[in-house]
Amino acid sequence: MLKDIFINQALQQNDACFIDLRSEGEFAEGSIPGAINIPLFTNEERAKVGIVYKQVGTEAAKRLGLEIASPKLPALYDDISKLAKDKTVFLYCWRGGMRSKYAASILNTLGINLYRIQGGYKAYRKHIHAYLDQDLIPHKCIVLHGLTGVGKTIVLNNLNRFGIPVLDLESIACHRGSAYGKIGLPESPSQKDFESSIVQTLIRAEDKGMVAVECESRRVGKLIVPTSVFNAMSQGYRVLMYASIEKRVQRIIDEYTKGPDNNIEMLKLSTALLKKSLGNKTVEELNQKIDERKFEEVIPYLLTKYYDPLYKYPDSPNDEYDLSVDCDDLNEATGIIANWVTSLPEYGIPAKIGGDDGGSRGSFKERKKRKGLLV
Repeated sequence: MLKDIFINQALQQNDACFIDLRSEGEFAEGSIPGAINIPLFTNEERAKVGIVYKQVGTEAAKRLGLEIASPKLPALYDDISKLAKDKTVFLYCWRGGMRSKYAASILNTLGINLYRIQGGYKAYRKHIHAYLDQDLIPHKCIVLHGLTGVGKTIVLNNLNRFGIPVLDLESIACHRGSAYGKIGLPESPSQKDFESSIVQTLIRAEDKGMVAVECESRRVGKLIVPTSVFNAMSQGYRVLMYASIEKRVQRIIDEYTKGPDNNIEMLKLSTALLKKSLGNKTVEELNQKIDERKFEEVIPYLLTKYYDPLYKYPDSPNDEYDLSVDCDDLNEATGIIANWVTSLPEYGIPAKIGGDDGGSRGSFKERKKRKGLLV
């Protein structure tokens, strides 16, 4: 018997295995996180069926689809029967139409216990939009600010050890958000997959009611931070991280030169993007030093002459922030930030209960008492 299930119910299953029956092109545009793509039609086959549907009619398109899909059934059965041994299988296509209905019916008849997602991937996108299409996400944000190289990403990763939820937008985007942002990183996801991973992370963080995040602009590489997330960040607690120039330089060298041949070519290409700001002559000189691997000369110049004036963050304690932390020792800094976060009044209040209007954040007078804590 064909069993349909709503997307919100499927997403709550701990042992879920999502099978995306759409073409490889559709899958690349966006999918449910963790889904396995087993196309019933390839891009070309799907196009052929669409042409027949428009030019001839529904029945002719169904027959062509059957001819294309039928030879693939033995392999589909083998693949999904293996997955179904220790997982609950959920099939979907674009909108819960013929592809998933046909495959689910056949596989059910052959004894595989599975579900078909009602509404398909389109229903999943509605689920994502419902979560993000609001003024603010229902989480309190702990926003890490600081000059390039202070260790914001490292601290975000370390905070997980303390059980503090983290929304690492740069990691999700596979981009560090600067001219050098793609060095050593894989291809960035689609906008749809970016949004899906954000929502998946936020749902996991709901019990704690908070999420730590690095301050970002609206764009991280080619991807756009959802408005509700960006607005929540702009209204979040502000943590200033600062560190000595020596520590910052070394961290950047360690991060950006650890690839094959020290990522020389990518470093030079990225530096060339700064010609408008630094001038052709300066860029040529910097790239010459990169060729000579004089990173200890290039990085301080880029920080003091370009990035620090661009971001304009303080390099010492500042009472405009809720917390200021010396980050020369990142393990110590992480512990300080974690202890401070867990002491906040709204920590541990589930996001959907903790108020999405800042109501549980404390009065203005209470916030002023906490403001400007220096460590």
